[in-house]
Amino acid sequence: MELHVLGAVEAFSGGQAVDLGHPRQRLVLAVLAADAGHPVPADRFAERVWGQDLPRRGRTVLYGYVSRLRSALASAGAPELITRRAGGYVLDTDPQNVDVHRFRRLVARAGRLEDAERIAALDQALALWRGEALAGLDSPWALSWRATLDGERRVAELDRADAALRLGRHMDALPALARQAELYPLDERVAGQLMLALYRAGRNADALDVYRALYGRLAEELGTDPGSDLQRLHQRVLTGDPGLLHSPPVPRPRSDARSDARSGPPVPRQLPPGPARLAGRDADLARLSALLPPSGREQVRGGDPGIRAIVGTGGIGKTWLALHWAHRHQAAFPDGQLFIDLRGFSPAEEPLPPGTVLRGFLGALGVSPERLPPDLAARTALFRSLVADKRVLLVLDNAADTAQIEPLLPGGGRSAVLVTSRRRLSGLDTRHGGQTLRLAPLTRAQARELLAHRLGPDPLAADPDAADEILHRCAGLPLALGIVSSRARGNAEPLSILAAELGNPDSTLSALDDGDPAASLPTVLSWSLRTLAADQARAFALLGAAPGADTTVYAAAALIGLPAPAARTVLRALEQGSLVERENGERFRMHDLVRLAAREQARCLDEQAVDQALRRVVDFYTRSAEAAARCLDPDIAPVEGQPAAEHCTPYRPDGTEQASAWFEAERDCLLAAQQMAADLGWDEPAWHLAFWLSDFLMRGGHLDDLLRMARLAVTAAERTGSPEALSRIQRNLGNALIGAGRFDEALHHLRLALESADRSGDVAQQAATHNSLTIAWARTGDAAQAQVHARASVEFGRRTGNPMREAVALNALGWCTAQLGDLREAEQYCRDALDLMRKGPGVRGDGNAEAATLDSLGYIAHHADRIPEALDHYRAALDLRRAHHHTYQVVDTLDRLAGLHASRGDTVAARSAWQEALDLCRAQNRSADADRIERSLGRIE
Repeated sequence: MELHVLGAVEAFSGGQAVDLGHPRQRLVLAVLAADAGHPVPADRFAERVWGQDLPRRGRTVLYGYVSRLRSALASAGAPELITRRAGGYVLDTDPQNVDVHRFRRLVARAGRLEDAERIAALDQALALWRGEALAGLDSPWALSWRATLDGERRVAELDRADAALRLGRHMDALPALARQAELYPLDERVAGQLMLALYRAGRNADALDVYRALYGRLAEELGTDPGSDLQRLHQRVLTGDPGLLHSPPVPRPRSDARSDARSGPPVPRQLPPGPARLAGRDADLARLSALLPPSGREQVRGGDPGIRAIVGTGGIGKTWLALHWAHRHQAAFPDGQLFIDLRGFSPAEEPLPPGTVLRGFLGALGVSPERLPPDLAARTALFRSLVADKRVLLVLDNAADTAQIEPLLPGGGRSAVLVTSRRRLSGLDTRHGGQTLRLAPLTRAQARELLAHRLGPDPLAADPDAADEILHRCAGLPLALGIVSSRARGNAEPLSILAAELGNPDSTLSALDDGDPAASLPTVLSWSLRTLAADQARAFALLGAAPGADTTVYAAAALIGLPAPAARTVLRALEQGSLVERENGERFRMHDLVRLAAREQARCLDEQAVDQALRRVVDFYTRSAEAAARCLDPDIAPVEGQPAAEHCTPYRPDGTEQASAWFEAERDCLLAAQQMAADLGWDEPAWHLAFWLSDFLMRGGHLDDLLRMARLAVTAAERTGSPEALSRIQRNLGNALIGAGRFDEALHHLRLALESADRSGDVAQQAATHNSLTIAWARTGDAAQAQVHARASVEFGRRTGNPMREAVALNALGWCTAQLGDLREAEQYCRDALDLMRKGPGVRGDGNAEAATLDSLGYIAHHADRIPEALDHYRAALDLRRAHHHTYQVVDTLDRLAGLHASRGDTVAARSAWQEALDLCRAQNRSADADRIERSLGRIE
């Protein structure tokens, strides 16, 4: 039985053609013929027949095709030609009975012969061709194998032409070479052979015309020049070199562009140079190494398609990471490495269409331009077929979106893909099983390592302050660090000057612009903006101007002026483009340098629109802070203000736990919002924010923040001239100063607060300010003066009609009275306070006020020598204060509890309580209290 595939797929028995049936059955025979004598596994068989479009019950259909072929061959006298073995189906015949294997054997034999015999062997091989291989079959595998066989045929024809030219038979070779040049107008080897044949035939002008035509086509279609061999041949033809008449230097094909029948298809090596050393990315490199194919296995990874997307903002080092890893692991991909810059985020060019990319990839794999399928789907199918059984690494750099790269993905198998993009390519994960590696900025230590590698350690050690400023301002962005090191290398610019430029917000970005668009941070970041829709670009700019380092959906909604669902959509788009990063679920943050770029964009917006946006977000923070403050203290006095802005939906916590958590999460943003309001002269929100945050900040011991906010608020309140504002804010500042141990200043501001409250006749503020004065005098040690203010606070508290205000004042009075030694009267005041808190009409429980009263009762019981009772009161106070996150007051109760334990000789319990108190003091920057507690600890050790 003789089988043909170099033309239509045919079978002949005794010279008679066998009816092989419809094209799909002929394709089945071709698949078997390709591996004649070797089993074809069922999975590979099905893939070659149908590609990615395997029909339902595909194996059953395949078995039907094989069965009908067996019947047809059996009727022609070959019943055992197709057999079933453990590894799959086998065409059980000598491969030399199949024309393609005979062709390959003859070509291989020709390579070992002298030129005259070589021509005879090649003529015999080429005579086996009866037209286009696998004619009439169009599966992806058929297209791929046809392209491979066509390449082998062309190489055989060109090898024959070389042999003919070496034998001086140029006139015999000319007709075939002219046809080859028409078929393959970009083939430099054909052009060189034709030029030499024409020159030897005395047609110098025609030879030069061949070169000029090729030169123009290469420039227009591929953007390249002819190779050096062909350029030298052209020069020799120009000068009429007589040596060409005898020694034929025919240019060989460039290694990345053509096939060779003896060496097999070309192995592309397209990786551009990568960084030899990559600081700070060891963990990321390790994650990528899961792409490595295990040896001796058909598939790369069980269930893992081998696709990784490296995602991050511009300048984060995505391409460096991909290339470094690719170069390190080239040996794992012996069939080649393909690389393309997809121009997804390019300054002046549109993203490359997948069809254009595939044209380049297929050319690198040996497919001639003339044999390229015309449409994208066919190119994709051919590409996947060519790499189906190979270990090829694809590096797809700078991708615009998933749609751009989907046609470029291998159809599984043993290849691997590295994609880099600024945009989150979620389609790779959901549709193709890929994995995304989001690059984070380098840590401070990693950034220092990178700078030291670029500059050497000496410059950093010589000016450590400048080095620290540079590291701080570059914020771990490798491109920024690279630009700085480039400017500083060789002492071109001192680190101190660079640090000064970077430290000035007005010059930070210009300091990172070195004129090269590809290495200029402002330019690189601007490329990301080109892909944004108008509403997304506006939101990006406004986020750069917003207060705080991060934001939530609801704060962003107020800023942008959109409902929350629409704002969430915009934020997700910015996240997809790596312009913001999501942290802790629903918080979004910009890299510091990206924020500077956003602020530059905000300067291009209408000033009134920016002003309105900032007012909306400050209003959001103010009203949300009010809602949270009222959860912590339901009796807090109301504050008059403007109506809520449009699209401002304040956060409304459900209970003290949510309120405390919200305050903690938003603390930095709230501080920034107040600073912005103060800077812009928005006095009402500037003092309102301080007022609503004061209780939370005091509870948590955030004294530095409390002082800063209070001082800004006092300035704003003074500008308003409102006694109500002044009394509240002066009292808040006084309370902060008490916490900081600056009692003289505290008393000064509390007196001013009391004057304002007296002027306005605000009884609630009078009661609260007298209570603060009580605490201030008690902390100075003047219990008598404290008692005077405590009695006034009780009186004003009763006049408010609010039992809780009266109860708080009664506890303060009890504390002062205890300090003066009258424990019995003190205890009565405190028990009356506790009764009011627990049983008073209309009183809503205030755990902190109750804890303060229990603490007072603990002190009284301790000094009345009722130790078990004192322990119970202190422990109950601690439980309440911890439950209500009042860590500032936890210190005082722990201090008194430790003193009680020490007085009883229980040094273990005393040490434990004082150590906890000391840790809290240090966390709250309470140095005076920390020193005092440390001395107490020292006395028991």
